[in-house]
Amino acid sequence: MKCDPFDVLIRPLLTEKITGLQDRANRVAFVVKHDVNRIEIRRAVESALNVKVKSVNVMKVMGKKKRQGRYLGKRPDWKKAIVTLHEGEKLELYESA
Repeated sequence: MKCDPFDVLIRPLLTEKITGLQDRANRVAFVVKHDVNRIEIRRAVESALNVKVKSVNVMKVMGKKKRQGRYLGKRPDWKKAIVTLHEGEKLELYESA
């Protein structure tokens, strides 16, 4: 499947846990499309952000059930990719000014 890297990577994921992983283990996280695999995520990150990727871990996150009064709804399911970068690689995307 040949597609644009920006179609694969939906947005970066910024949480306290991910920020800690970035400091300790040189990892970053992204919300990605449902139908992509590790190889496509690796190629998208390397071409879009100009970094070397060491490994990619992928997980599906199930949406929570939410209530609004008597009505029951569900948030959408989504896919998360945690990307480990090689030593010496850094993303300016996560740097604060």
